[in-house]
Amino acid sequence: MSQPPRLALLASDTPRAQEAAEAYRARESFVSEAEAEAVIVLGGDGFMLQTLHHMLDSGRVLPAYGINQGTIGFLMNHPRGTRTLAERVARARRIAVAPLEMTATTGSGKQEAFYAINEVSLLRETRQTARLEVSVNGKVRVPDLACDGILVATPAGSTAYNLSANGPILPLGSNMLALTPISPFRPRRWRGAILPDHYEIEFRVLDPVKRPVAAVADQKELRDILAVKVRTAPSQALTLLFDPGKSLEERIFAEQFQF
Repeated sequence: MSQPPRLALLASDTPRAQEAAEAYRARESFVSEAEAEAVIVLGGDGFMLQTLHHMLDSGRVLPAYGINQGTIGFLMNHPRGTRTLAERVARARRIAVAPLEMTATTGSGKQEAFYAINEVSLLRETRQTARLEVSVNGKVRVPDLACDGILVATPAGSTAYNLSANGPILPLGSNMLALTPISPFRPRRWRGAILPDHYEIEFRVLDPVKRPVAAVADQKELRDILAVKVRTAPSQALTLLFDPGKSLEERIFAEQFQF
């Protein structure tokens, strides 16, 4: 008989998550992240994203099984269950999620790179409309986009900010990215594009002094942006664990039928 997986337990600092963590520790055994084979994440979607980014930054990426102690819990599992956490993890379906890699050039000429699991977005910093040049695989596709911003979303992130900006929902496993303008003013009829996830997308800020732009990779923000390149980073793929019949793939699919 195989041994149950060694689990680490991480909880957000909200009272609800901390109370749940105490209850789990009272009845189940946990190890440190260094010894673990998977990590239990107690909190909401924001804390799950924070945990995944921490693992990317540390270089030690573990399968993550989220238990919702937040509001929406799109990336999480239901807190109720009759099985132990080790049993739930052993039975869970694995979903691979490849993040985006954003490389941004600031006004000082410095380049910085961050990963994004949901989306990379460019946003105007002031009341002035942003003006952006949009290129795909080195070819300019939109020479002058006047807008509040633009974003590139993964399938996992397509139901978040992207959907709020009237972007398309992308099924998990579609190997596509959503390129979605935010409140576009010109060209008026352009509503974005769906691109293969091996394409490289580049944005150039056309008037960075008068119309400054910030770049955001999930929760990390840079200001005074001149240019941004975005591409998928399959070598940094993350693994999310879901109870059978409750996978992220089904949740994304079901969002297309919400009214």
